[in-house]
Amino acid sequence: MRRVLKGATAALAVLALAAVSPGAAHAGPAAEPPPTGPPPAPASSGENGGEGLPDGWRLTGKGEGKELVWSSPDPVPMGDARVEFYSGDRLIGRPLAARDGRTFRLPLRGARLGPARQLKVLAAGRRLDEAGSGAQSPGPRPGQAVRPEAALPANPVDPGVPGRYRTVTGSYTLKSVRLPGFPAPVEMKANVVGPADAPGKRPLALFLHGRHYTCYGPDGEQEMNWPCASGLKPVPSHKGYQRAQKLLASQGYVTVSIAANGINGQDHLAEDGGAQARSSLVRLHLARWADWAGKRSTAPDAVRAVAPADPSRVLLVGHSRGGEGVDRAALDSLYRPPAAQDGHRGPVRWKIRGNVLIGPTLFSQNPAPDVPSVTILPGCDGDVSDLQGELYVDGTRGVGRGTALHSAVYMVGANHNFFNSEWTPGQSTAPSVDDFSTDDPDPVCSKGTRTRLTATRQQAAGATYIAAAARLFIAGDDRVRPLLDGSGRRAPSADPARVLTHAVGARRTQALMPGASTKVEGGRVCAQIAPDDANACLPPDTSGGSPHFAFWEFAPEPGRDAVAMRWSRAGAPVRVSPKRPVSLAGAKDLALRVIVPPNTTGTRFDVSLVDASGRRAGLGKVAVDGLPGSDRTASYWGREVRVPLSSAVREKLDLKRVKTVELTPLTRSGKAWLMDAWGWRPGTPAVKAAEVPRVDVGRLEVKEGDSGVRTYQVPVTVSGKGSGKVRLFVPDIETGEVAHKMLTVRPGDHVDVPVEVRGDTRYDYDTGHDALIKAVRGAVVGSYRGGVMALNDDPAPKVTLEPVADRVTEGEALTWRMTLSEPVDVDMMATLSFQPVDGGPELSTLDVDPQWLRNELGAEPRPERGLSKLGQARGVFVSVPAGETTAEVTIPTLKDEVSEPEESLKAQLYVYDTGWRPQPGPVVTGTVRDAS
Repeated sequence: MRRVLKGATAALAVLALAAVSPGAAHAGPAAEPPPTGPPPAPASSGENGGEGLPDGWRLTGKGEGKELVWSSPDPVPMGDARVEFYSGDRLIGRPLAARDGRTFRLPLRGARLGPARQLKVLAAGRRLDEAGSGAQSPGPRPGQAVRPEAALPANPVDPGVPGRYRTVTGSYTLKSVRLPGFPAPVEMKANVVGPADAPGKRPLALFLHGRHYTCYGPDGEQEMNWPCASGLKPVPSHKGYQRAQKLLASQGYVTVSIAANGINGQDHLAEDGGAQARSSLVRLHLARWADWAGKRSTAPDAVRAVAPADPSRVLLVGHSRGGEGVDRAALDSLYRPPAAQDGHRGPVRWKIRGNVLIGPTLFSQNPAPDVPSVTILPGCDGDVSDLQGELYVDGTRGVGRGTALHSAVYMVGANHNFFNSEWTPGQSTAPSVDDFSTDDPDPVCSKGTRTRLTATRQQAAGATYIAAAARLFIAGDDRVRPLLDGSGRRAPSADPARVLTHAVGARRTQALMPGASTKVEGGRVCAQIAPDDANACLPPDTSGGSPHFAFWEFAPEPGRDAVAMRWSRAGAPVRVSPKRPVSLAGAKDLALRVIVPPNTTGTRFDVSLVDASGRRAGLGKVAVDGLPGSDRTASYWGREVRVPLSSAVREKLDLKRVKTVELTPLTRSGKAWLMDAWGWRPGTPAVKAAEVPRVDVGRLEVKEGDSGVRTYQVPVTVSGKGSGKVRLFVPDIETGEVAHKMLTVRPGDHVDVPVEVRGDTRYDYDTGHDALIKAVRGAVVGSYRGGVMALNDDPAPKVTLEPVADRVTEGEALTWRMTLSEPVDVDMMATLSFQPVDGGPELSTLDVDPQWLRNELGAEPRPERGLSKLGQARGVFVSVPAGETTAEVTIPTLKDEVSEPEESLKAQLYVYDTGWRPQPGPVVTGTVRDAS
């Protein structure tokens, strides 16, 4: 594909930041002290189609240095979803989060914003901006959740029942490791729970937690740094899965839950949100377990205290971003990643038999297709709220061999955090929250509703379904498969949780996957990802969302379609015909995944098939009920229903040449969406990964130069074996539109993605130009996003910080003036970070204006602390606007009636360069005299 990208782009201007911005959850702060943004500013006007910006939004800077800034009235909690700015349905970019947890800044580079009223802030599809959400309501909220259906029949085998083995618990800490792209070493620390008396070598289950605060303090402090600042402790997130670990250990599994704070505190530096780093960490631990299996005497005490582990039988369990991390680890174990990206370069001496993914992210939308998986979708997830983990099922269709079972487990009433006890209030060591907590009641997810699960019940259900995956994927016990594959069975150990499942893969054969070539009568092919509301599967005023239609980076996205059905009378059939007849020979049932609106009951269809000769046969009736849902849940989810391919049907039809699937509504009116249809047979086949090419997109860093235009190639590596198909996405930097093209790739291929970089002599931001790749068929993708980063090579202005008032009486403001040696085209941003004073009393949190302290530093005045005790991560924000040379920073002090000696402060200015790296600047001191 030959497509030249010109100049510094509107759509990709933000990608200069994307490489260093938090791909992180809600407020993803940087590892070193970044700007703590200013308090919310009033609405701006002009420069945006003549309209004022909504409350909380503002434009700063001039020309190429203009930024879009959103400030939340309240801190945005840390989590795993990425914060994104949108104009309507168009992604503008991912902003950089300030340390205050309220302020988000995005350089625009001339990007067109569109109407101000269409600006919005999303995290995993959830609106964060109150002004925007109030101005454009997603629709009426159901007043009452639907009553739960009757309980499903119990499965004869319940994997949640504890086993017969005695369990022991311990921990190990090894030497920290360095991972590519991360400046600070990452810890090698783990919690081990295993059977003490189980015979022989035992299967190994490895747990990886998600992206959570890394550090906490005695006064409720929560920070996202690594290593933790003095006085703070690491949050023990890796100890939060002990219930599931003990259940597995009692059943004969050795379990290890590894710490990943060192990645969480630095993953804003990674374009993929830390997926590759987490994969490296997982495989580094597995390499140690392989060592210890061969030479047990070298293992830590905690490992020797449990039964020996068998590295050839590994189950990976990942929560949130940990889910994406273990999926990448499974992929990397089968298809080696480029050495420059990988923190583990030794041989693979283990075999991953399956993955369990709990409320996971999947930013890349490139799951490992030939590794069996179970994905738990929490129905009340307040973090990864679009339930994008559904793509671990949908995204595997047609990519690999199709023999790996990929199951989605929808858990009504479960939130994101409570699967980890260290993220659960009342159970955790560090401060924690209910991620679904809201000021407004929700009919499905508020505490006390009949559908919301308590933390202990949620953890019990989670442990049960993790054990079900272990029993199926590791032990090969097909008796638990009906709990995972849409067969409609329940595990009593998970009661009273309402758990529903569907699946693809295993012994299914494809009957229908809607696409552009699908012929539909009585309905329409709809696009799951579409900028055109007329083509979208769900209309824009839909109350709630769908995990199947979770948004990717760009739209439109070919290949993600469904069939939309809407009827106003019973008996009007919807006929769906693939491009060519398909074979259902050998299948026992026809399985369909059908979505109906949440809180609806009694939707029924007659299902028929028509063969290539025109012969028609009815298979039977199906009933589909909606899930409990509200406008804050992603409850448009496919229910799996099956109808038998009876002997009578086999006699009547040529099942080797089925031409049409026909659904006839039996209810008077309604809406539904058909995701796909499959020929289903019981059983779980052995899985062998296909030998396919692996594609990785790299990022080339170049200097922009002072003049002229230079052309560079986006580095794309194709390794492995065979040939496959991928889709390449390239945004047009002038129009914002996205070009896409299907490519056939083979090892050693050159993928032609040229980029033009124009030089100048202006101090400016680093500018990124992107390319993204998705696997389509017979290929896998590791690093899905890369491009060319044009680094600013013009010198920064000299920065000074001079006193305006550095000796004041209490009640007055300490003030300094930040001055640039010359004006530049970007806002020059900095933080004034407090340091310990050299001697004498230090200005404390009780000596400054409390509202200023809350707004600027996100801290409370009590208990009394010296300002330097707030930590390096908290500093006073100061910015010199583009085109100007000075700005003042003030610290308002408080007058009191207490007689006290002079107090002082010491602070250092950290100035942020164009790559958002803090550069140490001048050090200043200030003195406050007593007023009495």
